[in-house]
Amino acid sequence: MRVFSSKDTITIGLMMFALFLGAGNLIFPPSLGQAAGTSVLFATIGFLVTGVGLPILAIIAIAKTGGTLQTVSERVGPIFSVIFPLSVYLAIGPLFGIPRTGSVAYEIGLLPYLETPSRLTLFLFTVCFFGISYWLSLNPSKLVGRIGKVLTPILVAVLAVLTVTGILNPMGSPNPPLTAYSDFPFFTGFQEGYFTMDAIAALVFGIIVISRLKERGVTTPSELVKRATQISFIAGTGLVFVYLSLAYLGATSVNIIGYQENGGTILSGISQQLLGSKGLILLSVIITIACLTTSVGLIAAFGEYIQRSMPKVPYELTTGIIALFSFFMANMGLTQLIQFSIPMLFMIYPIAIVLILYTQFGDFGKDSNIYKGSVIGAAIVSIPDGLSQTVVFSETFLPFLQFLPFSNIGLAWLTPALFGGVIGYFSRSTVK
Repeated sequence: MRVFSSKDTITIGLMMFALFLGAGNLIFPPSLGQAAGTSVLFATIGFLVTGVGLPILAIIAIAKTGGTLQTVSERVGPIFSVIFPLSVYLAIGPLFGIPRTGSVAYEIGLLPYLETPSRLTLFLFTVCFFGISYWLSLNPSKLVGRIGKVLTPILVAVLAVLTVTGILNPMGSPNPPLTAYSDFPFFTGFQEGYFTMDAIAALVFGIIVISRLKERGVTTPSELVKRATQISFIAGTGLVFVYLSLAYLGATSVNIIGYQENGGTILSGISQQLLGSKGLILLSVIITIACLTTSVGLIAAFGEYIQRSMPKVPYELTTGIIALFSFFMANMGLTQLIQFSIPMLFMIYPIAIVLILYTQFGDFGKDSNIYKGSVIGAAIVSIPDGLSQTVVFSETFLPFLQFLPFSNIGLAWLTPALFGGVIGYFSRSTVK
């Protein structure tokens, strides 16, 4: 029987880091750094809770249930086990995750070299980008794996050079924090961590970890949890390095490149300033190809999910529709795309947090009332909270949300979720 080795742990851990290291991991920390300014440390710690801590716990949650996102969701109920996974796949897929890869690739890979950028250049770039993504998604496994093994170390090396250069030759000092970062830097950073989407992506990627472990002879539940925890911490350590580095660079960049509207332009400006034109070209090529492989992987993953749900629908048709829809979404532009995604992420993340945390405390028996109560409590607030981020409902739910405890720090859903769990617990006890 094959013995699982330390080398296996490191190999799978680095693979998980490569899966997580996508467009969102690179563009949001510099934006946080610029906005947080002198409060960047506290803001980044909050960001790390949702951007690193939750993904680690999500992988462990999948390992504890021994299954997939569907098996975790089934603890709430059969209808929820269909609706919530679909919502997660749509979020990390054609509604935001896939289009973001094209937008970031454009912002960093092409935009810095255009004298007169226009909607037409974005259109033409994304036609090529998503056309290639669709073509490669028809047989993605070897390409994504091989390129990922080469690109990820190079990208990390470039970021390390960028960070060391920024520390040895600082671009400037952090400015005073903007907006909410001046009052609640930790909790503002906590919510910013939503936008990496790594916690909900981990609920999808978790099955990959479980499959690789089982292939290498790890089958007992306790050993699966132990090895998944070790792997998650390796991936999390890499993410911590990336986030701390980019947040610091963003915080010290304002005096040189000014405030920018999104992290793509911030990262391009920092690279140009610290590494010159050659460094910017290298970073542009690497990130563009990395975004392409992420796009291919996400298109393939969502296509396979749809095929499992509706076997009669051809995979080629499904992935073609996903790529086409993602192309249209990407043409909103990166800043507008981020704004579009905010309501959806505010709705999904509290529910995901509840599921991830409750799974850590073990199975509360076969009765799912505790899970139901907490999820319903979180959703009662998270859905209006998400809608309040839109223009149409910006004032509709505000009085209701402001009435709730912790609403000023973005955790209005917490008390209803805990209250719902308590009701579910006593309901379960009564039934017994």
